Amino acid sequence: MVNVTYTEGSGDFVATAPDGTETLYNLGDMAWVIAATALVFIMIPGLGFFYSGLLRRKNALSMIGMSMAVLAVVSFEWFFWGYSLAFSDGASPFIGDLKYFALKGVAEAPSIGSSRIPALLFCIYQCMFAAITPVIACGAIAERGRFGPMLVFAFLWSTIVYNPIACWTWNAAGWSFVMGGLDFAGGTPVHISSGTAALAISIYLGKRKGFGTERLAYKPHNTTYVVLGTVLLWFGWFGFNGGSALSANLRAVMACVVTNLAASVGGLTWMLWDYRYEKKWSVVGFCSGAISGLVAITPASGFVGAPAAVAFGVVGGTACNWATQLKFILKFDDTLDIFAAHTVGGVVGNILTALFAQSSVAGFDGIAAIPGGWIDHNYIQLGYQLADSTAGFSYSFVVTTILLWIMHFIPGLRLRADERDEIIGMDESMLGEYAYDYVGLDQEIGHALEIELGGPGGGREPDHKDKAHHATTSSSQEGEK
Repeated sequence: MVNVTYTEGSGDFVATAPDGTETLYNLGDMAWVIAATALVFIMIPGLGFFYSGLLRRKNALSMIGMSMAVLAVVSFEWFFWGYSLAFSDGASPFIGDLKYFALKGVAEAPSIGSSRIPALLFCIYQCMFAAITPVIACGAIAERGRFGPMLVFAFLWSTIVYNPIACWTWNAAGWSFVMGGLDFAGGTPVHISSGTAALAISIYLGKRKGFGTERLAYKPHNTTYVVLGTVLLWFGWFGFNGGSALSANLRAVMACVVTNLAASVGGLTWMLWDYRYEKKWSVVGFCSGAISGLVAITPASGFVGAPAAVAFGVVGGTACNWATQLKFILKFDDTLDIFAAHTVGGVVGNILTALFAQSSVAGFDGIAAIPGGWIDHNYIQLGYQLADSTAGFSYSFVVTTILLWIMHFIPGLRLRADERDEIIGMDESMLGEYAYDYVGLDQEIGHALEIELGGPGGGREPDHKDKAHHATTSSSQEGEK
């Protein structure tokens, strides 16, 4: 039975263990982490809207639905054994044990993340990180992946990829943590792992019909969704990075400052790079750059000051912008440029952390003591950051690829949709529901489909009409003239 009381005057929370040990928790710290949990939660549908807006209308709902369904799957996985595998205090350097299976014993005791909050609060906060990571990765199924097998993949991937990487990065027994790697809020566990998984998924699924041709040279179908998603992500990132201080202190405030600054500079940087093509100020470009800046600052947000955040935004926005061309050079179809934004952005962030981390900034909470990075003449830190990044990239890519091919040969679990479903769109073929009252195909299933380019009703995607119908319409119009 949980034994809790409150102090007189301050009203602080006192938890008494069965052996009589008392632990004092500040209610302000707890309130901030609860709020940060809600902020990270709102990032998940935000990511769904961001992905949805970038796609064609016939696939718009599938990404929003995916984000919430994966959240539900991973929430169960986290309760079932995920939290224990990542944050058990009996963990090996690689992965935890099942001490906290089904959250047994996770209550008022100090958390492994910080003695300033109870384990139960730390658990639900970290659940949001565990959930958004496979949501990022599963964006790679866009326009050609099956919904049901994706949910199975999310459960398994979280178990065998995310949990070990989170353990070795953030658990006090983890090899990267012991080595001295610096990752405040998820450069490797969240961004490198998910971006690399997206690369593996893209390679496994193969190219969409028409890849590399004008047929797929469409613009985002709903730029408003892209902006909305970016707003929700940016808003939630204050809880993602600021909440990782696990306390309402000056370090959390600085994390919020650098988060906002890196996003701002990253957005402007990407927009300026895109301006060179068409001499237009791209809103989608700004949003993409803001996300890149946020990804880059994530591992460093509790270790660097405001001036360094400018460098994170410029380098992150530039590197991720240029990395979007890799899919054409290496010929893989990463529909939403997840690898470019998250893997490249995460690696950039980890490397820049080695250069700009400051022991003085980490000490803003009055507790943390780190040797810093190059700015503090701790030059070995770059080696630690590269080792951690390389390990996260390699492990995620190899294990994700193996998992995909195992599922490929299990009846009903193949992730790739067939060509018919791809042409119809995932909303119709997988969900039977639509984001709009717009139906993407005039033709019945079973006819040979030949797609013509065109903008129906002011839209930006190809018009899904067969050539015979198009020719008939053109002829009738000419006759009327």
